[in-house]
Amino acid sequence: MDAHELADDFVRLRPERSNAGFDGYSVWMDGERIGSVALHQESSSTWSVRWNVGDGPGALRPAIHVVRLVVDHVLGTLGGRRVEARIPVGRDTDIRAASICGLRKEGVTRGPGREPDRVLMARLLADPPVQSRDGFIAILNAGLPTKRVISQGLWRDPDGRVLLCELTYKSEWDLPGGVIEVGESPAVGLRRELAEELGIEVEVGGLVTVNWLPAWRGWDDACVFVFDLGGTPVPEREALTLQAAEIADVHWCDPATVRERATAATIELLEALESGVPAYRESSQAD
Repeated sequence: MDAHELADDFVRLRPERSNAGFDGYSVWMDGERIGSVALHQESSSTWSVRWNVGDGPGALRPAIHVVRLVVDHVLGTLGGRRVEARIPVGRDTDIRAASICGLRKEGVTRGPGREPDRVLMARLLADPPVQSRDGFIAILNAGLPTKRVISQGLWRDPDGRVLLCELTYKSEWDLPGGVIEVGESPAVGLRRELAEELGIEVEVGGLVTVNWLPAWRGWDDACVFVFDLGGTPVPEREALTLQAAEIADVHWCDPATVRERATAATIELLEALESGVPAYRESSQAD
């Protein structure tokens, strides 16, 4: 790849000797060398880029100019259709610079051994302009935090016992329900989960509470929407079709059985219900 000098009114990228398939550039600002860039052709349509102009607030502006120059060079002069960067987790200045220049976060690649995990970011030739509404929304959607959402149903029989599911993938029992899919409402997701896991159609009633769960036993934190299922008649056990991959059995549990068999969060929630719970609460998720 024949490297040429790249420049704008703020920085200059001067070609250096290429090696190992990379084209190297030194980064100059106000007559001083402040860093370096390496550009590598991964395929006929894809280039990867890495740069180092320091970290911290003072490095953001030069990093933005460097990335813009390289992205424009790849998607323009070189005829590429994709430019990507793998940025070590924790290099927040570089991640922000890449985002400002229109690279979208696509995930995190794990580093073996002592190598750092890296944030994979990329921009396609077909992506909308960075400054357009569609481009701005796409970048935010790719980079903003996501929160796991779970919906569970609270179902009591005429004796006041609570329905708990005996799960195949953990020893503790839990309320029926599950993780909500992208673009799915919590209520619709709960109906889907109960149809898949128990083979029944339910009427989802009012919201009992939103229960925030902190990170616990390797699971990330989550928001749990707990709905009342009292509008659906309690079915006979024989009427249920359990999803064998996830549900070993279901049980109607009195308070003593709940304390003995349920998850810590479910025990805490059901005991709190006896005195009434607010619309939003935060679980201690104690072991």
